[in-house]
Amino acid sequence: MRVYDIKSIRNVAIMGDSGSGKSNFIEGLSFIAGQIKEPVRVEKEYKMSNSLFLNAVEYQNMKYNLLDIPGYIDFVGELESGLSAAASAILVVDATSDLTISTISNMEALDEKKLPRFIFINKVDDEKADYFKIIRSLKENFGKRIAPFHIPWGVAKDFKGHINVVDMYARVFDGTKCNDHKMPDDIDVSEIREMLKEAVAETSEELLEKYFEGIEFTTEELHHGLRKGVLNGSLIPVICGSSLKNIGLHTTFDIMREYLPSPRDNVKIHAEDNKFKAQVFKTTLDPFLGKLSYIKVISSEITPDNTVYNINKGEKEKINKIYTWVHDNLVELDKAVVGDIVVLNKLEYTENSDTLSENKEASAIEDINFPKEQMLVAIEVSNKADEDKLSSALHKLKLEDSTFYWRRVLETKQTVLGVQGEIHAEVLLNKLDKKYNVKVNTTELKVPYKETIKGRSNVQGKYKKQSGGHGQYGDVRIIFEPSDTEFEFYETIVGGAIPKTYIPAIEKGLIEGMQEGVLAKYPITNIKATLYDGTYHDVDSSEMSFKIAANMALKKGMQEANPILLEPIMELKITTPEEFMGDILSDISKKRGKILGIEAKNKKQVISATAPMAETFKYINDLKSMTQGRGKFEMNISKYEEVPSEITKKIIEENN
Repeated sequence: MRVYDIKSIRNVAIMGDSGSGKSNFIEGLSFIAGQIKEPVRVEKEYKMSNSLFLNAVEYQNMKYNLLDIPGYIDFVGELESGLSAAASAILVVDATSDLTISTISNMEALDEKKLPRFIFINKVDDEKADYFKIIRSLKENFGKRIAPFHIPWGVAKDFKGHINVVDMYARVFDGTKCNDHKMPDDIDVSEIREMLKEAVAETSEELLEKYFEGIEFTTEELHHGLRKGVLNGSLIPVICGSSLKNIGLHTTFDIMREYLPSPRDNVKIHAEDNKFKAQVFKTTLDPFLGKLSYIKVISSEITPDNTVYNINKGEKEKINKIYTWVHDNLVELDKAVVGDIVVLNKLEYTENSDTLSENKEASAIEDINFPKEQMLVAIEVSNKADEDKLSSALHKLKLEDSTFYWRRVLETKQTVLGVQGEIHAEVLLNKLDKKYNVKVNTTELKVPYKETIKGRSNVQGKYKKQSGGHGQYGDVRIIFEPSDTEFEFYETIVGGAIPKTYIPAIEKGLIEGMQEGVLAKYPITNIKATLYDGTYHDVDSSEMSFKIAANMALKKGMQEANPILLEPIMELKITTPEEFMGDILSDISKKRGKILGIEAKNKKQVISATAPMAETFKYINDLKSMTQGRGKFEMNISKYEEVPSEITKKIIEENN
């Protein structure tokens, strides 16, 4: 593959539901461009992809970097990766069904990124297709921005091409290519053309004035207004076709070339000393190819065997070979140039979002906004011998997936995965098994409760054991009280009641004893211990004896100082369309939650709230159900609060 300049590159995200025909659409584009001899066709596409794919297509002296983005909401990390690299998007919509929530969500995501786009209404050749119903639904949801360029020519099995309502001519597909054809006499395009003119009128005051005065736009005005509107996002072209039969795909290339932006049109080109600069937006670990880093080049160019700096890590990286994907083949390139998307191999330190530059002093590009965990899942290895393998495998999964989080929770002794949803969790567990040969089981997720005291106690801890020869003896008197910090220890011993050499052992005994409380064996926190008296034996006392005595005092002191359970309270930030507000607020109340505030943001409502962790483990499932998949949220531990008495009783019964 030759190297293209920035004006001849299009970086396009391909988006659509599972079942929209997106895979056939991309296969068809590769076929038309001559990259494959025969497209692999799927009659019914319901296989759920879970990873972003790059396919570089050469056609008519242009390079199209097509980024195939998974359609399911659980793989939002792949969406964020793809949209950070793309300059525009094509949204594939199924003409045989109603407008889906996924399509609406994808449009909202593109609006947030301010990416130009057009819509390809697919499967127009199907008996169930209703092109005009989809157009009306798009208009209802997205207003005057919707600008139909085409209407289908023929229906179902008689679908043979389209009518171009911009330039008023027809195109017919002959099985190999699209041919221009004169306008048929029996098709009325007035309604759709009026919709197009209305969208174009919104792109400038001059055109709006002409529209209201009933003055017809010139062809030049139409084209200028259309391109301007597409680039600034005020206009969204709609075309139609059948990806299964390759109808409409030649026109797709035309629209990408003529209307979608080159990287120069909408990407800030960083001119720092005209040095190479790029950002990594995706990482994969291949058993044969090794680590592959997908980058978007922001400025200048780079060739193999050069050295760059990872600005985020402060490390040098060697550029080995430079590649792109052409269909399923990794193809080597002579260099990576500004505006292009390429693949580097064997970078040692580099991870997603990192900035690479020839200039050591360059500033880092803003991190990609990967979402935080939405759901927690606890796992355990099927074979204890795989514990070490598990840690290594999870680290590798994290390198590939920036929306995946994992940690070992000390309070519950569980390995916990932070994921985007149940499907995301299933994919990760399958990768652990198939890719890294680590079999795991999911287990009940435990809340990391803690124990503390509300009262004050004054207790003695005395350990005395005699079994021939030297015995063991330790005796302490300690006051226990609540504290604002995790642990405070003071000693006020006078007169040598306990030698100073044993004081550290007493403190250590308390700290070790705090690992397990007296109510339900959860860790102890927020206590103050004051050692004020005790006794010792010249022969039988030892550090171990005083550690044990301190531990005994702690257990007794906890029991006598009104022990309570504490639970983690999560801070939630929930973003939702306004129509679902009532259900969400009601549900938070049912979850023992509290509303902190509500504010409007980007045509949506953002709810700030708190709720106990025990009620939020699978909140993402509830939120999807309440909002038809359009709600999202972030969650962080905010604080610990006392568990209500009726729940405390149940927890104690379950743990004893």
